[in-house]
Amino acid sequence: MPQRSLSSAAFAAAPPAHGLAAGPAEAPAIDFAHLARQSLGDQSLEVELLQLFDRQAARIVAEIGMPDLAGGARSERLDLAHTLKGSARAVGAWDVGEACEAYEAALKADGAAATVIEAAARLRRAVAAARALIAETTAG
Repeated sequence: MPQRSLSSAAFAAAPPAHGLAAGPAEAPAIDFAHLARQSLGDQSLEVELLQLFDRQAARIVAEIGMPDLAGGARSERLDLAHTLKGSARAVGAWDVGEACEAYEAALKADGAAATVIEAAARLRRAVAAARALIAETTAG
């Protein structure tokens, strides 16, 4: 299956996910220049890393989406968010990493459920944007 080039030059002007025009402060959901540095320019490794991240992000967001925050569920969700944060930063999904950090902070603060729900929604949006760009990028 032919892959689009993932070099930083190819994605320097990549439009953001969902075809929305990027404002001056808006960046693509994946920093392809960072990903190229992480993979030492190996494009097949870049594709593999993006596909692994895509599957992991989908699984973790589904698990985080459960409404119960009692007992061990909060601790499990902290672990899941922390895992996803590291993976996101490894592939250059900065918004996902920041959303994970906000979600972790909301869980640690043991605050109102509304705060946790809002942080989870932000995380879902960031993951959706990253996954959409990954699908577009890795499509044949």
